[in-house]
Amino acid sequence: MHATVSPAAETLSVRPASSQDLLLFFCSVRQQTETLCLPLTPEDMMVQSCPEASPVKWHLAHTTWFFETFVLTPYLEGYRPFHPDFVWLFNSYYNSVSDQPLKKLRACFSRPSLEEIRAYRHHVDAAVERLLESSAHPEAVRRITIGVHHEQQHQELLAYDVKNAFWVNPLHAAYRSEPLAVATEAPPVRWIDFPGGLVEIGHRGEGFSFDNERPRHRHYLEPYTLASRLVTCGEYLDFMRDGGYQRPELWLSEGWETVKAQQWSAPLYWFHGDDGEWQLFTLAGAMPLAAMLATPVCHVSYFEADAFARWAGKRLPTEQEWEAAAETIPEPATGNFLESGELHPMPASSGAGLQQMYGDLWEWTASAYLGYPGFAAEPGALGEYNGKFMCNQMVLRGGSAVTPASHIRSTYRNFFSPDTRWQFAGLRLANR
Repeated sequence: MHATVSPAAETLSVRPASSQDLLLFFCSVRQQTETLCLPLTPEDMMVQSCPEASPVKWHLAHTTWFFETFVLTPYLEGYRPFHPDFVWLFNSYYNSVSDQPLKKLRACFSRPSLEEIRAYRHHVDAAVERLLESSAHPEAVRRITIGVHHEQQHQELLAYDVKNAFWVNPLHAAYRSEPLAVATEAPPVRWIDFPGGLVEIGHRGEGFSFDNERPRHRHYLEPYTLASRLVTCGEYLDFMRDGGYQRPELWLSEGWETVKAQQWSAPLYWFHGDDGEWQLFTLAGAMPLAAMLATPVCHVSYFEADAFARWAGKRLPTEQEWEAAAETIPEPATGNFLESGELHPMPASSGAGLQQMYGDLWEWTASAYLGYPGFAAEPGALGEYNGKFMCNQMVLRGGSAVTPASHIRSTYRNFFSPDTRWQFAGLRLANR
């Protein structure tokens, strides 16, 4: 069994035109989270298998906490919080709101029960519906919109966390029952030229965006070339066979120290089967790597992406190069997203132009995560959402096979520390 994701969240605009449209968007996304949980047992939903992860039960509660804390408590007259302890128990990192338990302790929250968390969700959903059916304050409407996109982020995180939880389980359980299709041949890489010059980067101001996508500003680019598709498992295997993980000259200093400390020898979720051949763990269970060579290499860190690019005699694109190239592709974005049900990157097509720019995998860029010129964080506690992480992080672009389709756009900036591998991340090469 695996969850079938509702197409409603894919087709709705990222900027609902009315309160009724926003309510539809809200309900669709909230239901999509519940649908993603259908294949999971209550025991599955308690697991916290790595430092980056959170239990699924916690995701269900925290996304609900967001609406209660930032929308209902300040903007719905007479609203009564579901439980007085939830304001701190399910706070993630908003220090302006309250203290919070250590993240590593989230798997210890056997209470409240899953049934009580679901009752909490129903309580908050009904209150948001009442608010949107009244004359909701414009700031409340804005915060609900942010909250819906926040929940879509947690849908993706939920997929990361479930995959890691099933991976560390010795049974290597499958989330979806249908096996992935065999994919052994990828189209040849084509190099696509871009003229560079003075370009505009950042959100245009129409529709939803996070504060880190603003303001739109000018940026000068030298001429550059991008690969037509993502790097495949087969190409990455060549890097490994050429001693990629044993050659310090290919690695940034911190990357090499990480390789040694973590004893990396392959991407996360690659392992040797009983026959000694490489296997690849997916949300559909284990697959022979030989059957997946054409699929993009997944779950590599920035350090690994950078080392591969250096080995290949190329480089990673900057986020400005990526965005300028992506803006040549008509929106809304189309690709292999959460709604496809594949839950894994698929091979590139043989079509002309850039392939796999949206969906499949987040693409590491060579850009540090910093504020744009003139950046201003959201006021109040919501300003802790993005801005305070602008240190020691690298930018990724484009979305992945577990990103909701209505959540992504050319200006969307994701970010992770350079040693992180549990997210669905890969790479595209740049030249010149």
